[in-house]
Amino acid sequence: MSKRRYNSKEFKNVAWETLPERIQGSRVVFAVDVAKEDFVAMLMDEHLQTVERFKWRHPQDTAQVIGRIQVLGQQRSVEAVMEPTGTYGDALAWWLRQAGIALFRAAPKRVHDAAEVYDGVPSLHDAKAAYLIGRLHLDGGTQPWLAPSDRRRTLQALTTRLELCKARYQAGLNRLEAQLSRYWPESLQILALNTVSLHELIAHYGDPGAVRDDRAGAQALLQHIGRALLKEEKITALLNSAEHTIGVPCLEPERALLQWLAGDIRQTYQQLRAAERDIAAQVACTAEVEAIGAVVGKTTAAVLSATMDSPQHYPNSERYLKAMGLNLKEHSSGKHKGQLKITKRGPAVARFYLYFAALRLIAHNPVVADWYQHKTRRPGAIKNKTVIELMRKLAKALWYVARGERFVPEQLFNQHLPV
Repeated sequence: MSKRRYNSKEFKNVAWETLPERIQGSRVVFAVDVAKEDFVAMLMDEHLQTVERFKWRHPQDTAQVIGRIQVLGQQRSVEAVMEPTGTYGDALAWWLRQAGIALFRAAPKRVHDAAEVYDGVPSLHDAKAAYLIGRLHLDGGTQPWLAPSDRRRTLQALTTRLELCKARYQAGLNRLEAQLSRYWPESLQILALNTVSLHELIAHYGDPGAVRDDRAGAQALLQHIGRALLKEEKITALLNSAEHTIGVPCLEPERALLQWLAGDIRQTYQQLRAAERDIAAQVACTAEVEAIGAVVGKTTAAVLSATMDSPQHYPNSERYLKAMGLNLKEHSSGKHKGQLKITKRGPAVARFYLYFAALRLIAHNPVVADWYQHKTRRPGAIKNKTVIELMRKLAKALWYVARGERFVPEQLFNQHLPV
């Protein structure tokens, strides 16, 4: 096999004027391997023949490449295909649509798995990836890549903001936990780490020594923040622990660090709630998302809409389940029987929010709670896998809810099970 099979030239060195003559048939595929700066592309005709291989620098040369492809599209039917790799290819995809070029997307996993299919060599690099993308498209292994609506883009932006707030909030909690384990370990046994009252107390006083020196003020602060949700017994236990803690006494810079961490958590929490309110305001506009929100919550409904699009765009509930990465996979051979696991091929954020929606159903819906207790009492049962099973059932149910059907928890389960 020739070592030069995947050689590519600079796009400026391509003989663009002679391209139409070298293309067999009326259809040509513009297959692009997207990167941060160094893009590689192949032009393939409908007979699987590589017409040209070239590369260019993005974004400096992208406009010129699009112009060349647009001119070619006036003489041949051009179909562009690329992987949805992060956001690096979004600008190119937008301009291709503006130029009237049909755009398709190739799943990165399919491209990876096809590395050895066509040439017998398991290597994968930019030029070869472009070739594989084009071959997969000509073999029918791609899907049309439609431009997202303005509404979906809005939801995606709000969802990204919410994700970042959640990640920052959780990171802050982890850092605060590490510090409190050193200076006031008893506080973590009395109040949950995510308790707003604990954050306010640490932001105001910093360390248990300052709480001990102003016990009356600390008690008033906790009563004001916690109100009826924070019982007096817990307040007393927390204040007593500040007087008898086994934690390391704080230096002034260490106390300031605790205050800064708690203050940052408090600010991030406020931003997180604001993001959730903005999402709730967006989803209130559509009947479909409101119906889904009645089952799993408005925030979860908005996240699913932003990452998965409408369930009505999927032909059946199984396809919706698969797109979410909740379909099952198995690796078995001979006498070895592998475990069933979800593929996790869909958006992780969708599964994250659906997971907590399932937990809320277990906590608040008697029918679901009874089913969960029945399943987890069986020998060898794993609680988390039972939650995943509920997520799969819930995802399918949402496909029907989006079509106007009423959510009935009893229909999620086998009627022969005692629920």
